[in-house]
Amino acid sequence: MPATTPATIVGAVLSVPAAAPAEAAAHYAARLAFEADVSDVHADLASGAPGVVVVDTRSKAAWDQGRIPGAVHLPTAQIAELAPQSIDPVLTVVTYCWGPGCNGATRAALAFARLGYRVKEMLGGFEYWVREGFAYDTAAGTEQRPIDDLTAPRSGISCAC
Repeated sequence: MPATTPATIVGAVLSVPAAAPAEAAAHYAARLAFEADVSDVHADLASGAPGVVVVDTRSKAAWDQGRIPGAVHLPTAQIAELAPQSIDPVLTVVTYCWGPGCNGATRAALAFARLGYRVKEMLGGFEYWVREGFAYDTAAGTEQRPIDDLTAPRSGISCAC
């Protein structure tokens, strides 16, 4: 029987090789220039950090159902018309919509960028704001749900990632 050479195993992760470190650093720095997460947005709003305005890009019905405290309501279809008189152009705009299955915040971020605003999209949207246990406003008042431990530590203390 002839000798056989063992087959080379290529795993799914490395079937496309990882980028060189300098390319990876540029990629991840670029992502952070375009995105913010729910915890970071909450921390900035809670501390009163300057320079950011959070914009809810959903419909009036969605806004009434629940929204981030302090957010400005500006549906995506109205951004081009209303942003110049309602959003200070020196601020960085953080857009959000329903959640990760919705690209409304991405569309809104594009609309703001086309108007000359600096903009970031809040990853996770309103869904993850609520799932991480942060308080939110509704037409009836302020509400808060328990932390979903699949999205944040039960303690409510940041994951510090």
